[in-house]
Amino acid sequence: MSVDFTVEAQARADMGKGASRRLRHQGMVPAIVYGASKDPQSIMLDHNKVIQHIEHEAFFSHILELNVDGNSEKVVLKDMQRHPARRAVLHMDFMRVSDKETIRMQVPLHFTGESTSPGVKEGGVISHLVTDVEVSCLPSDLPEFIEIDMSGMEIGTSLHLTDIQLPKGVELVELSHGDEHDSAIANIHMPRAAVETEEVEAVAETGAEPESEGGE
Repeated sequence: MSVDFTVEAQARADMGKGASRRLRHQGMVPAIVYGASKDPQSIMLDHNKVIQHIEHEAFFSHILELNVDGNSEKVVLKDMQRHPARRAVLHMDFMRVSDKETIRMQVPLHFTGESTSPGVKEGGVISHLVTDVEVSCLPSDLPEFIEIDMSGMEIGTSLHLTDIQLPKGVELVELSHGDEHDSAIANIHMPRAAVETEEVEAVAETGAEPESEGGE
């Protein structure tokens, strides 16, 4: 992992919506940390520092060091509520992790080699059908992201979950449900305008009338 995150927090005793609103007015983010057979703990974080953290994609798929009043423990971010209109974080959920217990996390996909793929060189368009996947692994094996090489793809081809080269110790949760869950993650296809042009040219060459939908 290329980035280390230390999240500073303080314990809080006031609960409820009113207390959370007061914290937000003071520039703090109410949060909770739970898991690892310990009682949940209500905490608060500095909003400006939170905004700095979440600017990094890796923050969402990384083992974080949560420091609560000087006591440090390893956690992952499991949920975050944002304001619908403003650049503000309303609440965060952290889950404690154990080195010996597997965790499930959403990990982003990074697509590479697109511009050099035969399909793109022939005028094809790439569609990313999936931007992240849920993985299961030990905390020490959690990847920041998973790289998807598209350099060999041609027009009309697709990549599926089973095509992903996973790091050691990492499994895809979706595939654990059976082969029928091997969904596509990306494909290369001709632009619709180009397809329509080819159809018109084919009609012109044959002299046939194009088929009308719903006609007699």
